[in-house]
Amino acid sequence: MSSSRPKLDPADYQDLVRRALEEDVGTGDITTRATVAPSRRGRAQLVAKSPLVLAGLDIAEDAFRQADQWSVVTRHLDDGDHCPAGVVVAEIDGSAAGLLTAERTALNFLQRLSGIATMTRRFVDAAAGRITILDTRKTTPTLRALEKYAVRCGGGTNHRFGLFDAILIKDNHARLAGGIGAAVERMRAAARGLPIEVEAQSLADVDAAIAARADIILLDNLTIAEIRDALGRIAGRARTEISGGVTLDRLPELAATGADFVSVGGLTHSAPAADLSLEIGERGTVTLSRSLPRKV
Repeated sequence: MSSSRPKLDPADYQDLVRRALEEDVGTGDITTRATVAPSRRGRAQLVAKSPLVLAGLDIAEDAFRQADQWSVVTRHLDDGDHCPAGVVVAEIDGSAAGLLTAERTALNFLQRLSGIATMTRRFVDAAAGRITILDTRKTTPTLRALEKYAVRCGGGTNHRFGLFDAILIKDNHARLAGGIGAAVERMRAAARGLPIEVEAQSLADVDAAIAARADIILLDNLTIAEIRDALGRIAGRARTEISGGVTLDRLPELAATGADFVSVGGLTHSAPAADLSLEIGERGTVTLSRSLPRKV
């Protein structure tokens, strides 16, 4: 695996996988117990049913390993790879009962994260290098580390992880502080060198953020004409981010404005799940799906 590939800490998912399996299995997989002998071995193939960008293979593998510690996973592709429809992503050899028990948990994580990676790649491709695609904090509670990892797999860039690692003065902060200037002044006294980003919902807010010497100005829900006007006023004195109502159709026009970043909440809150399935057969069974050589 290339060192440039996104990294995911096992500590971010192992307990989530354990709890997801407990939620699904409960007191036991009653169907599998009744229909599959404990000694039965099986081979499963993870198959892409539509074109997608992979994310979450480590998590899916962990689900199979937690259900059967002796399972062996052979990958043909890696997270971040584009996968055409019909391709075998990975094969799992192990207890047939373990494969059946872990199937839904593994797929739930893999389909969700691959869906995010796939949507992100579409936005990155549409940006064509002219503007940086950022995610947001609009993530599924407790799954933020995984979903932001999926964004990286799709070629996007993570914005702040939470409220603790970056500054963003939003409209409510400014209102409660007595205005943008007052909020920035207070933040600068406490910021310890962190860049100060200010949300601007009007051109008047843009002027206030410029006057306060904000490091980054977030142009929120402005029209394309207002964005161009705002960028002219800012004139390179702050980095600029566009947000609000960002769609693939609008992205080429937004990228052409010259702003530095565009944040897209839909990457994590609206990405449809990717279509993958698990095909299980006898150990040694050859299935009809084609596979690609593993990329290195």
